[in-house]
Amino acid sequence: MTQDPGGSGPEPTFADVMNGFSLDSKRSPKKRRWGRTPSDAPDAGPEPAEPRAPQPGPAEMTGPISGSAAYGMPPTPAELESAHQPGPVDPPAAAAPPPPSPPTAGGAAFVRPYTWTRGRTKSGYELAVETLVSVSNRARSQLERLPMEHRSVADLLVEQTRSVAEVAALLSLPLGVARVLLGDMASGGTVTVHQTASTPGDVPDLALMERVLSGLRRL
Repeated sequence: MTQDPGGSGPEPTFADVMNGFSLDSKRSPKKRRWGRTPSDAPDAGPEPAEPRAPQPGPAEMTGPISGSAAYGMPPTPAELESAHQPGPVDPPAAAAPPPPSPPTAGGAAFVRPYTWTRGRTKSGYELAVETLVSVSNRARSQLERLPMEHRSVADLLVEQTRSVAEVAALLSLPLGVARVLLGDMASGGTVTVHQTASTPGDVPDLALMERVLSGLRRL
């Protein structure tokens, strides 16, 4: 250290200056005193940012690689749109068809045979199998008024004369039921019974039997 010529004191040397810097650096920082505001405290730096939620990336394309993906390029908008489109939907299975309804037959076959005669098996008018019958002139103008079972028989006899066997076959009725119906109609005057030629004894007329057989073959 050198003496100041002005008498104000010794002039510090370069070594004294360097020593002063070394002593200041070794001093500990002052502790925070009570009553100081947080603004007086040193800045701790910016707060850490909150982590962001991952952004959804492009839709993943499944299946065989084709188009832009085959060349390592991002998919085009058209490819992305086709990837999001739903696949073909199978058509709904056809409903099972309803079971077929039983066939309804018209005429005599639809009604039980013996309901036509109300359970009766005999009539007051006996008719042979080969007996020929036809609708009477009086009944032709009153067909609409006849009972259902009598009208079914009369419709067969309007155009031509038939035997009892033919009527039974055409209406699909037992022979006994047809004989009872025709006997009731003959008693009421609805049908006309034609006399048949017969041979003496119990032997039937051959010509009449052939006529009945021919009529049955035409059914």
